[in-house]
Amino acid sequence: MKRPSELLFAIDPDNPEPEIIGAGGKILKKGGVIIFPTRGLYGLGASAFDPDAGERIFRIKGRPSRKPILVLIAQRSDLEDLAAEIPPHAVRIMERFWPGPVTLVFRAKGKNLSHLTAGTGKIGIRLCSHPAAAALVQAAGMPITGTSANLSGQAGASGISDIDHRVRGSVDMIIDSGPLAGGPGSTIVDVTADPPQILREGSVPPASIAELF
Repeated sequence: MKRPSELLFAIDPDNPEPEIIGAGGKILKKGGVIIFPTRGLYGLGASAFDPDAGERIFRIKGRPSRKPILVLIAQRSDLEDLAAEIPPHAVRIMERFWPGPVTLVFRAKGKNLSHLTAGTGKIGIRLCSHPAAAALVQAAGMPITGTSANLSGQAGASGISDIDHRVRGSVDMIIDSGPLAGGPGSTIVDVTADPPQILREGSVPPASIAELF
């Protein structure tokens, strides 16, 4: 087993090195798990369509199976493989805040996402804005999980050294883009409801969502 230091690759946060991102994409395609940067915190990435990889995410985090895991996409067209329907009010939010720190909860399409939906029949989706995260999703050629790289119940990490050693020692690759912005996570909005319902307040104030309707 490789030590965490042997799995760590530093990148330029604004212009991530293609060879490192490409290597990460190959790991994800093979069912691996990666620590990678998002806008504010480091995340745990695995293929959204691989149940075994998804279960590994739950084990690494010690996350209760009743808590769903969100996914990241590279472009809005990726929604076609994830969301059963895209309501008009969801489109209004996407046009205003994507890419960015708003996660939208849709009805999941089919049963191939049940390992991430925790029995809710719904899936949280975000169009990522961090250059490295976006490039990694593109390299993987599929949506990937975007849950925080932490043990369940602990705070998220804005630096690699802040991530619990048990998490760092359980992944196949660590992509380090230096200190991240930190702060609150994404605002989570359930767009299966009309009007949309705020499930978690985050970087985007609820009032900014409400003013669209």
